[in-house]
Amino acid sequence: MEIKALKRLAKAGQLPPLYSEPRLDFVGRLRRRATEKGLAVIAEYKKASPSQGDIALGVTPDQAVLAFIKAGAAAMSILTEKSKFKGRLNFINRAWDGGAELFDLPLLRKDFIFDSLQVRATASRSASALLLIVRLTPDAFQLRDLRQEAEAYGLAAVVEVFDEVDLDVARKSGARIIQANARNFFDLSVDIRRSFELARRHASEAEELWIAASGFSKPLELLAASEAGFTAILVGTTLMRGGHLDESLKYLTSALKKGDHALCHIS
Repeated sequence: MEIKALKRLAKAGQLPPLYSEPRLDFVGRLRRRATEKGLAVIAEYKKASPSQGDIALGVTPDQAVLAFIKAGAAAMSILTEKSKFKGRLNFINRAWDGGAELFDLPLLRKDFIFDSLQVRATASRSASALLLIVRLTPDAFQLRDLRQEAEAYGLAAVVEVFDEVDLDVARKSGARIIQANARNFFDLSVDIRRSFELARRHASEAEELWIAASGFSKPLELLAASEAGFTAILVGTTLMRGGHLDESLKYLTSALKKGDHALCHIS
């Protein structure tokens, strides 16, 4: 539906203008926070999901951004996909105007992006980054083209992988930000141990920034992610469920503040 609408707008010469201001430094912010805390957190605004159903329908993007800033998030991910996640592209605008601009919080657009017009639509917003998923674009040349287009607009391209086959495609495409998702793209099962093992084997092999995604709910899991080689984690459902976003994020990062590395290895 989104692509059809964008094609109509493109044909009529009515695509929205590109965002003209400098974009916040997504990668720089994550690296700085990881240096300070051991791990950076990308807090996700997610109203619903296919695996969890409705999560937090009553929380608005501006409420979420203020809570995440208060609790020390390094960046914010925003689900914009409509049918499965009840998202909207204008959630980016609402988060930006609601505090992300004022407090320099970079925004990541998370959606099923596989067409250049979707990249162009993202570039019309104040986002700093977008997500590309290898399972949606398994051709390295297509993935490279989308990444390069995003970067030409000043957007960082986070490339999501599930296993070593995906990682090989991502690297062939020239990806420099790797997100290892513990959730199986097809059956939605989660295994964070698998993504940790992927990072332990490969995160130190190249000048890449690695992000862990899905399944985090305990403070010691964040320490384990850092030790596995991740610079950042992306967490959504754990923060959104119950509506106490800042409290949930403070709890999740509590072990990082203490620097307690005891018993944090997850094999």
